[in-house]
Amino acid sequence: MMGRAPLLRNGNFRPENLGPNALALIGNLCFTAFVVCVLVFTILAATYQPEDPLFQPSDKITTFLTSTSNATFKSDNTVVKTGEDFLAPNQTEISTFINITDVPDETVAVVDAVATAEADGTTENSDASSSCQGDVDKPIDCRGPEVFHMMMRTAIEKFKDIHFYRFGKPVRGSDDHTCDMAWRFRPKEGKTAALYKDYRRFVISRSENCTLSVESIGEYHTGKNARKRRKKKEPVFEKAQVSNTQTMPVIGETVNDALPVIESESSFEHGKYLMYSGGGDRCKSMNHYLWSFLCALGEAQYLNRTFVMDMKLCLSSIYTESDHDEEGKDFRFYFDFEHLKESASVVDEPQFWTDWNKWQKKDKLGLYLVEDFRITPMKLKDVPDTLIMRRFGEVEPDNYWYRVCEGDAESVIQRPWHLLWKSKRLMDIVSSIAARLNWDYDAIHIVRGEKAKNKELWPNLDRDTSPDAILSTLKDKVDEGRNLYIATDERDKSFFNPVKDKYTTHFLVEYNDLWDENSEWYAETSNLNNGAAVEFDGYMRISVDTEVFLRGKKQLETFNDLTSDCRDGLNTCSTSTSS
Repeated sequence: MMGRAPLLRNGNFRPENLGPNALALIGNLCFTAFVVCVLVFTILAATYQPEDPLFQPSDKITTFLTSTSNATFKSDNTVVKTGEDFLAPNQTEISTFINITDVPDETVAVVDAVATAEADGTTENSDASSSCQGDVDKPIDCRGPEVFHMMMRTAIEKFKDIHFYRFGKPVRGSDDHTCDMAWRFRPKEGKTAALYKDYRRFVISRSENCTLSVESIGEYHTGKNARKRRKKKEPVFEKAQVSNTQTMPVIGETVNDALPVIESESSFEHGKYLMYSGGGDRCKSMNHYLWSFLCALGEAQYLNRTFVMDMKLCLSSIYTESDHDEEGKDFRFYFDFEHLKESASVVDEPQFWTDWNKWQKKDKLGLYLVEDFRITPMKLKDVPDTLIMRRFGEVEPDNYWYRVCEGDAESVIQRPWHLLWKSKRLMDIVSSIAARLNWDYDAIHIVRGEKAKNKELWPNLDRDTSPDAILSTLKDKVDEGRNLYIATDERDKSFFNPVKDKYTTHFLVEYNDLWDENSEWYAETSNLNNGAAVEFDGYMRISVDTEVFLRGKKQLETFNDLTSDCRDGLNTCSTSTSS
């Protein structure tokens, strides 16, 4: 007994117990490994965020924006996503639309009164009849409740593909027998988080028994007297809205995008400002521009400073008819500056320099110059000077604004996408086109152009977007005879003639009256441009074409529904987004 090895003195290590002990040990190790794996998986699942092309890490965006490869990548001239594209419609808010049963039907009461009088044989002496004598041709009281309710009911009955959310009080139209009324609405099958405003002219008649009826309703935006923004709170007809709802764009309202001004010397003196100057971002793609612009705006918000903003853009040649870069484009041509100035602190650069030159020496205002993008926003947090100016050099890509938001700053600076919406003027053109189609159409997006000619990168695209191939795809997805909006870069619209035999086709070019010299868009953009005419350029066309497509009830996309080719060329489908 005394000579037994120490390890064998414990009964657990007797020879006959070694097998069961080994199995138990292996089982415990396996269970431990399983618990660790579950824990790791849980952490990853909780923290993982899927990639979004607009929210990728800085190094991936840098690679994307500075790529010079011509093998599998072509410059992206598609429309960029903006803040409203990331808004999801508030289901509670959009469900509170006005039903026809919510509107009193006073016309029925009048007709019933007359019918009762006729049945009693008292028509000649009845109040319902005698009160109308001599009143048939009197002016229509547009603000009377009977007229208001009748106009609402008529609109709801006529426009069956939209939901109404608010009716404004009618006002007098062009004469004594017309009334203009505005309303907010959205398409019943709308996917975007937006409301729309329309205002139309109603022709109203009065019969011999004083019954009112709507003879006709004008086209989109014909009721101009009802368009003006209310200066004071006036009564409207709407259902109770839930509070604290997410703000959505309202397309069709009067746009107020006048440049902000600094109210006084005292306001300027006590303000803090951030400016970006120079750099290699000009005349790049709109993707590039926004990635840099929102970096700068994000830094200004982080530093709690007003961003001094250059309102003039350079439009890249990939969007222009001339194939040359075009300077002097106003930010307000493409984006909603009204929403930006109401949601963030920004000031126009020329206005800023005017005030700076007026008051800088007098008030001893300081300027802090930064010429290295590697100086992070965190290091500028406590700078006391009135103006921080980041000045960028001549060497690309180190002179790109978005470099400021890379590295350590990436986790600190949040690009404020929610502040940037598309131009309401352009979106009103989109709404006008959809309204002319009664918001009841299907849409197909067909990419051809240079890509269809490049068999190396897109070997099947030309064949897959031929008229026969398009008809084959449409056959099982869109009913014959439907309104079909075709968004396309194909210049020769006769190419689609075979499709016209089966569908009522529509193209952007058919609606050029919405931006010609007689249009509201033309007048308003010229006013922004100091009276000079503004071209409806390539980016605007792409933007409107794409947005009309996105409002179709059914949507077929080139690189999802028509072809197996990748949007950005051969072997790029894993990183491409849809057309």
